[in-house]
Amino acid sequence: MTARHLRVTLSDSLWMALTERCQSSGESMNHAIQMALADALDIEHHTIFQVSTSGALVEGVYQGAVTVADIKRHGDFGLGTFDGLNGEGILLDGIVWQGKSDGSVSQPPDNSLTPFFVATHFQSDSQRIFQAIADMHDLGNRLDALRISGNIFVAIRARGTLQRLLIRACCKVEQGEDLVTATSHQAEFELENISGTIVGIWTPQFARTLNVPGYHFHFLSDDRRHCGHILALSAQQLQVELHTESDLRIVLPETADFLKADLTGDPAAALKQAEEMKEPIR
Repeated sequence: MTARHLRVTLSDSLWMALTERCQSSGESMNHAIQMALADALDIEHHTIFQVSTSGALVEGVYQGAVTVADIKRHGDFGLGTFDGLNGEGILLDGIVWQGKSDGSVSQPPDNSLTPFFVATHFQSDSQRIFQAIADMHDLGNRLDALRISGNIFVAIRARGTLQRLLIRACCKVEQGEDLVTATSHQAEFELENISGTIVGIWTPQFARTLNVPGYHFHFLSDDRRHCGHILALSAQQLQVELHTESDLRIVLPETADFLKADLTGDPAAALKQAEEMKEPIR
């Protein structure tokens, strides 16, 4: 995506308001200004752009179908993976990050391909501060109380310091290896007292053949040294924001593997096994 540079003169009151918002929310000025312009120009905020389906992932369809550049054209917030299931992806403030199984974190080139990604233009609809989050189950219960419906998608952004965090990054696999097998030899990283951002998507149960049902969380540290799919966590405090999504747009791959895949089954059980923690956090 081509970046356009705009030079403007702001009044003192606008500058102070912009500065205060960025200090309180933690977002960059660039992101805050883009969101304000999008509001003024009536750009759709409540749309999820999705590449492929969770059912295809379960069946081992990992061949990249859409470029990172295309993902960034359709949102500034989201999560996914890369060609060959090569690590975990986060889209945050318009930048895509890739956490690999060797522990490295980098910005993939715009021509990198993804077989599955979810992106949206994040705009906070509700905000809360959660105290003393014991674990993933506790976090899910508190988020459940904030969701307005069980029938629409929700994007979740949470910032804070995680007391304990267990993340994984999938290892690149051969095409056709099913998701449960692929995640059985994933790389896991246990971290303590690490600050960063949780990027999450909640998907209704009726859409389980399209996306991971329930909560799906990825994490990116503030120092950009750690990135992965969250398996377990605890935190003293999290600043949480929710964004409801009422419009789902899916791009289906036209690759040979996708076209011949049997997607008639219910992937929920396999997704649960692949996405959740294999061993209790120590």
